[in-house]
Order: sequence, then C-alpha cells, then structure tokens
Amino acid sequence: MNKHLLGFYNYTVILTYSGMLISFLGIIFLINSIQKPAILCLMISGLCDMFDGSIAATKQRNHMEKQFGIQIDSLSDLIAFGILPALFVYFILPGSFLNMLASCTYTLCALIRLAYFNVVEEKRQNSSTEIRSEYDGLPVTSVALILPVVYILQKIWPGLAPGIFTALLFIMAVLFISPVKIKKPEMKGKIGLMAAGIIILKMLLEVPG
Repeated sequence: MNKHLLGFYNYTVILTYSGMLISFLGIIFLINSIQKPAILCLMISGLCDMFDGSIAATKQRNHMEKQFGIQIDSLSDLIAFGILPALFVYFILPGSFLNMLASCTYTLCALIRLAYFNVVEEKRQNSSTEIRSEYDGLPVTSVALILPVVYILQKIWPGLAPGIFTALLFIMAVLFISPVKIKKPEMKGKIGLMAAGIIILKMLLEVPG
C-alpha cells in the first residue's frame, strides 16, 4: 500500500484500472455519437477483466489487499459492463421511454449482481482457499461479447429493428439476478472466448460505422 496515497498500486491492479479507464473512454465516445469505438472499448475492457484475476493470483496478498481487489474489480465492472452497455443502448433510441427503462433496469440488475457477488465471494474466501469454479447468475462481463454480436447483426441486416438492443438488455438484466449456475471458464474456455472475440473484432472492423 502506498504510504502517501489511499489504495493499492502494484501490478495486480493494472488490468483492472486499465479496463475501467478504457470503458470510461468508451462512454466519452458515446457522448460524441461514435458507436464503433465505444463497442471496441467494451471488448477491450472484457479482455482486461478476463485476466486480471489470474494476474492478481500470482502475488501473495494480505486480507486487506484481497478485499480491495474484490471491491475494485466489481466497481470497475459496473462502469464497463453496467453503465457503458446501458448508455450504448440508450443512445440507439434516445427518445424512447422503453429504451430508457431497459437501460435503467439493466444497470440496476448489474449493480445488484455485482454487490451480491462481493458478499458471497468475501464469505467464500473467509471459509475456503479453493478457486471458484462457478458463478451465481450470468456474469456481467458476458455483455462484452454479446452486445458486439448484436451490433454487428444490426449493421449487416439494417431491417433488424433497433428494439433488439432493448430486448437484449431486459433479457440480460433478468439473467444477472437469476439463480442459475454458470461454469467459470478455465484456460481452454478463455482461449475459446478469445478466439470468438478475435472473430467478432474482425467482423466489427469490417461493418460500416
């Protein structure tokens, strides 16, 4: 811990901090009506989140450092995978009440899911040293791949109603707080997600902005 500044400033938090800053940049892009770079920021934030836990695990951390890691990761996730996607969909149809409702519902459910995860994770770490093998509810980070796919489909087929984004937010919001068990991806799973991300990225760069 830095003696002059609050917080922790070692290599274990670099990806978490980077992911948050990149997602905030994505929000700035949205404010300026630049959609494709905003989606790209979302995907990069997802990549940062995929490996920040693995990097943090390489360092022997005390209890306070571990708890800080849990909190800062979820706070970053709320910005990257809660607020950024919600704002993206809102800006698709900014005058739509239903779109606004979907964005608000999505953000609230993401907040609830992340807060619940923090409580459960702290309890788990206090009683066990085993590595987590599954999640309760759909992880909010899943939007980093799902939203780009829907964006690409909407660009490829212009006839696809923008309301598909609204429906997506409502569905994901429900899954965030549903008591479903989701298997945590191991290294092979992460490689598969990265491969899917590369394909999606290639398609994203090829569709009109």
